Amino acid sequence: MEATLDAVGHMESLVGHHYRVDDYYEVGREKIREYARAVQDFHPAHWSEDAADTLGYTGLVTPTTFVSIPAMLANRRLFETVITGYDVFVQTDQVFEMHKPVVTGDRLVSDVELESVRRIAGRDLLTVKNTFTDQTGEVVQVMHTTVVGVTGEEVDAGISDAVKRVVMHGIEVPSRTKVAEPAATNGGRAPDAGLHLSQATRTRVPRTAIRFDDATVGLELPPRIATLTRGDLVNYAGVAGDANPIHWADSVAPLAGLPDVIAHGMLTMGLGAGFLTEWLGDPGAMTRYAVRLSNYTVVESNTVGSVEFTGRIKSLDPETRTAVIVLVAKSAGRKIFGLATAEVRLR
Repeated sequence: MEATLDAVGHMESLVGHHYRVDDYYEVGREKIREYARAVQDFHPAHWSEDAADTLGYTGLVTPTTFVSIPAMLANRRLFETVITGYDVFVQTDQVFEMHKPVVTGDRLVSDVELESVRRIAGRDLLTVKNTFTDQTGEVVQVMHTTVVGVTGEEVDAGISDAVKRVVMHGIEVPSRTKVAEPAATNGGRAPDAGLHLSQATRTRVPRTAIRFDDATVGLELPPRIATLTRGDLVNYAGVAGDANPIHWADSVAPLAGLPDVIAHGMLTMGLGAGFLTEWLGDPGAMTRYAVRLSNYTVVESNTVGSVEFTGRIKSLDPETRTAVIVLVAKSAGRKIFGLATAEVRLR
């Protein structure tokens, strides 16, 4: 326990560690389609330029959780060289703040910050913030990712060796013994200094399928059931760049204390976002999407997993013509989302 507390103290000393990724991530037309397919989001604006143009976009618009791809690339340095001392990481909370729709051809630069470190109920919770700016210099999205750093009795001692045998080349395996690099000073600059939040999402006229005047508190969204196979998990891992083998390797998942291979948390969030925007009719009308994961979707090798999504309008704001939607996701009778909400603008 003392060693764990020392590790937490060391991590707390790194809060505020920040860097800007050297290169930009260019959003590709076919990558948007690949990701939309991976999260089973078939809104026409992700697939057809004509459909996107009808909604006022200059190119294919990305699905809600698409920026998790450049975030995965941007955060690799943080998890390989700064956040050390853990055997595996498990995602718990995710927040997307949308300031400007991301479309084909956008060049995204990510600022990465270790935002907070907390110890709750004997678990270490670490939150990483990604701030994405585009080629105009405006902030288009901000993403907050909270993970639990797992060590000790919660995982099998042989998990690191097992991961090394199956993980793709070029990926560093988490280590308890690796020494973290010293915190960056950023030249005294605050991570958000000089960054300007775009107002595009909040000023553009939304072209939603539902009008604000027709919306009522308690209105239920049509339910949707999404199915997942091992092939879907492998495809998502490749498209999104998530190399964690607990999502596809039978030899690793049990060593992490899991009953079997589980779906990516970000995949289930992507499915949920697609469920919402299908009803909404305009993917760029969502301004915030927040999910707390409380359980996981097990996908066995010889059967198909499924997630049932339902939702309802929790509140309406007539001044801003916005709605807050509560989303519920269940798999095998278990609630996958502990709490999930979306804030949307309606026409």
